[in-house]
Amino acid sequence: MERYYQPEIECAPREQIKALQDERLVRQVKHVWENVPYYRRKMEAKGVTPEDIKSSDDLYKLPFLSKADLREAYPYGLMGKPLKDCVRIQSTSGTTGKRVVAFYTQHDIDLWEDCCARAIMAAGGTDEDVCQVSYGYGLFTGGPGLNGGSHKVGCLTIPTSSGNTERQIMFIQDLSATILCCTPSYAAYIGETMKEMGLGPDDIPLKAGIFGAEAWSQEMRRDIENTLGIKAYDIYGLTELSGPGVSFECSAQTGMHINEDHFIAEIINPETGEVLPEGSQGELVFTSITKEAFPLLRYRTRDICTLTREPCPCGRTHVKMTKPQGRTDDMLIIRGVNVFPSQIETVLLNHGYPANYQIIVDRVRNTDTLDVQVEMTPEMFTDNLGDIAERQKELVEGLRSMLGLTAKVTLVAPKSIVRSEGKAVRVIDRRKI
Repeated sequence: MERYYQPEIECAPREQIKALQDERLVRQVKHVWENVPYYRRKMEAKGVTPEDIKSSDDLYKLPFLSKADLREAYPYGLMGKPLKDCVRIQSTSGTTGKRVVAFYTQHDIDLWEDCCARAIMAAGGTDEDVCQVSYGYGLFTGGPGLNGGSHKVGCLTIPTSSGNTERQIMFIQDLSATILCCTPSYAAYIGETMKEMGLGPDDIPLKAGIFGAEAWSQEMRRDIENTLGIKAYDIYGLTELSGPGVSFECSAQTGMHINEDHFIAEIINPETGEVLPEGSQGELVFTSITKEAFPLLRYRTRDICTLTREPCPCGRTHVKMTKPQGRTDDMLIIRGVNVFPSQIETVLLNHGYPANYQIIVDRVRNTDTLDVQVEMTPEMFTDNLGDIAERQKELVEGLRSMLGLTAKVTLVAPKSIVRSEGKAVRVIDRRKI
């Protein structure tokens, strides 16, 4: 039996959803115009005023926001509420060391947690379930978002965060966890560790998993489902919009329902910005219509996907998005962390290395690995292994500080990285995703 957290919204007629979006968009544009000078200037430059936006049909008139705008406006330039009304930030890594910092009022958090609660109930969760949240906590949105959603549903919540895998398995067994929330690669690693411990699906009570924050294939889904004995559900979100719960899979698993009472989705041509008709593949753009503290309008996600309004057997009427098919920029998602080659290049240049490097991403035992191979200059080159090890250690620390994750660094001889006559091949991604 399909379960809903807010059935009156999740299963509302299309006309009702459209009317709600129209009303909220008009109000949000006025809020942004009056409280976010940065975006008001963008509207003025385009010759648009709040009076021009009478419904969601006028959304195309508004200017886009991009990651570059978030960097330029950092940290407070896109806030829509005074600091005294904000109760939390969440953050993700930026491309030049500056992080994307999103602000939340208590109302924003309540709505975000409602979105995550919808995802948990779509995966079969009820107040009788035990939900183990093994996403990272802290600045990362995964842990706090699903933690709050689990509370809203009424689950017993186990906030394990990630890591200490044998303890994770112990809690799953001892506390009878029925729902697991984490990155897909970590879910696969939990399964591998269980095998090594001599445990199988029948030895744990899990029935469902809610996995997101990184790309994963259908093959990986099947493998996780077989290893853990569960049904695996996808969830999508961005820190810029709130976090996980922007969209989520239902039992039909033919795409992720977007919470349209909070977000308006568009698909655009990434080259021209033109809005594409339904069913077209293009870049996903989101407008937050209920967010108070960080109200982004027409934010370009860089994710490539398709939207569909085909009726869903689950009964939900909100538009569905396909799993992102790629990105329009060079961002990598590694163990749930956004990584840009430009971040790595910044660290190398700051340490005096030339911009001759290669980034090798792989997935070993279902965990993403990041290996950075860096050319030394002739002046740096030495046979002293201790000196090379010390230099590598410095770069590992520099990258950890910039990226928030550990990379392997290998210093190689001058001119040993193959040169390209065209665009340099900076990234080799060997993951099957």
